[in-house]
Amino acid sequence: MSKDETTRPKALMRTMFFSAETIERFTNSATAGQARALAGLIEDEAEAREGSKRERLMRKAKFPQIKSFNDHDFSEVALPEGYTVDALRSPEFMDAAQDFVFHGQTGRGKTHLAIAIGIAAVSKGREARFFTAAELVMALTKACGDDSSDRFMKDISKCELLIVDELGYVPLAQAGARLLFQVLSDCCERRSLLITTNIEFSKRGVVFGDDKMAGAIIDRVMHHGRPIEFNGSSKRMEHALMLGRVSI
Repeated sequence: MSKDETTRPKALMRTMFFSAETIERFTNSATAGQARALAGLIEDEAEAREGSKRERLMRKAKFPQIKSFNDHDFSEVALPEGYTVDALRSPEFMDAAQDFVFHGQTGRGKTHLAIAIGIAAVSKGREARFFTAAELVMALTKACGDDSSDRFMKDISKCELLIVDELGYVPLAQAGARLLFQVLSDCCERRSLLITTNIEFSKRGVVFGDDKMAGAIIDRVMHHGRPIEFNGSSKRMEHALMLGRVSI
């Protein structure tokens, strides 16, 4: 066999965790045709495994809809200085445990972009989870009630990107706010956190029922977080007007 015909099966066999002895024995005795057949078989298996992994990660992420970067309007999105849309598409921000806070009024596309980022992460084999703030608090409260909080927190800790949508849309009871605080604190510097909210930082004590707790959460999130402002008019209202569902 040529060097190229030997190198390809060796590299693929390592991805399947073949032992060095098995790899060497095969490459020393196999014909070129056998090497090509084995390489094709391993590539097919690796592709099937990767596809199954992405499907599993998508189910676990529980995105409410499928969204993409392609149909998002970035004209009214104020990115931090020196930051680009491509940086949001790349999984590199998760390697640095980078946090984001998407702020803007309802209907500006915050959830759309958050989901698109999460789906892009999953497509690259990274684990993401999506909750509204109310859903996350409800799940945490339920887990505490049936003594499964450790298991739930361990499951959350496995994700590389936690998306908490609609923070501030529903006021939280103090007990629920404390549970949410625990999750957000645990994320800091360990995994990426993406929060969407329509509430000004100065008013978040109302949401959490405690100014000190709100301040502590803001301090943790913003320490490594990048604020991204969503301006302009409501995309939902524009869509409804286009369809003739509302009039002005």
